[in-house]
Amino acid sequence: MPPARRPLLRRQFLQLGAVGAAALAARSFDSRPVLSGPVAGTPGPMQAPLRLALISDLNSSYGSTSYVPQVQRGVDLLQSLAPDLVICAGDMVAGQKAGLDAGQLDAMWRSFGRQVLDPLLNRGIPFVPAMGNHDASSSQSQGRYLFALDRQRAERFWTAQRTRLGLNLQAGAAFPFRYSLVHGDVFILVLDASSASLGADQRRWAQQQLASAAARQARLRLVIGHLPLYAVSQGRDRPGEVLHRPGEVLQLLENGQVNLYVSGHHHAYFPSRVGRLNLLSLGAMGSGPRRLLQSSQSQGQTLTLLELPAGGSELIDTTYSLNSLSPLDPAVLPGQLQPSAGPSLPRRSPRIPLA
Repeated sequence: MPPARRPLLRRQFLQLGAVGAAALAARSFDSRPVLSGPVAGTPGPMQAPLRLALISDLNSSYGSTSYVPQVQRGVDLLQSLAPDLVICAGDMVAGQKAGLDAGQLDAMWRSFGRQVLDPLLNRGIPFVPAMGNHDASSSQSQGRYLFALDRQRAERFWTAQRTRLGLNLQAGAAFPFRYSLVHGDVFILVLDASSASLGADQRRWAQQQLASAAARQARLRLVIGHLPLYAVSQGRDRPGEVLHRPGEVLQLLENGQVNLYVSGHHHAYFPSRVGRLNLLSLGAMGSGPRRLLQSSQSQGQTLTLLELPAGGSELIDTTYSLNSLSPLDPAVLPGQLQPSAGPSLPRRSPRIPLA
């Protein structure tokens, strides 16, 4: 059992904005103990909800070892929210540039460890990383990785961190690029979606994982990948910025009874549903938030909290602005988006029924 995690001090709230502090205080917990004793209409003990925090796209400009202030606010907010797990959909460092050497790549990963990972792990908050294109791009030419050094240094960093992350890995032979884990009654599949191509081998592997006993027995099945199936933001609505053959990926995830596919890369928050699959595009935590398609405004930097009430039948997502620290109202988002390729993306409810 992780140690109790203290909420942010009042003066820190004031520094980050009084409005945001009030909204955060309404959502924050301390150690979230099991509640015992009689509760009206509820026999036996009442468990706290399972809470999963989702972040993505923390990086700044190529080669940078620093982060914009919203990243620090996000780390502080995560410590206050004290989720059961933090899941990152990629782009934690600023690689994917020819000429960056091993020393520069290692320096970026050390900075990420010092500024983001260590504060969370030191609070007993487990961390699930997915590789983004700026972390460890899987783009290839003539059978060779275009950014092989990026992948080598990312693997070196995460292999050293593996035992610290607090993860119950089910299939970890290709960690940190693709792997699966179980956390309570949640099954999480992490894909190497750091480029547009998943590849037939990875799709077969994903199919096997989703058919496993661990996946079938889970109450909630999440799949995490950096690139989305379909475009949601301006400047990213083109081939190479979304997964190739998204219809095949959609069918794979539907057949695996996945409840939610979580992606980053497009730097814009949008919850949608296509066919029988719920989608969640995460906003950027770091530099470069983008405007949604058919929208004139950016939401700024964000992070998302998923809550699964004990015994409940819905997964609830709440997304916070890292500028105001207030929850975003999904009603201000467009009712649907229309990418240049693929189906229209209707905005879904922040409450996802668990069939």
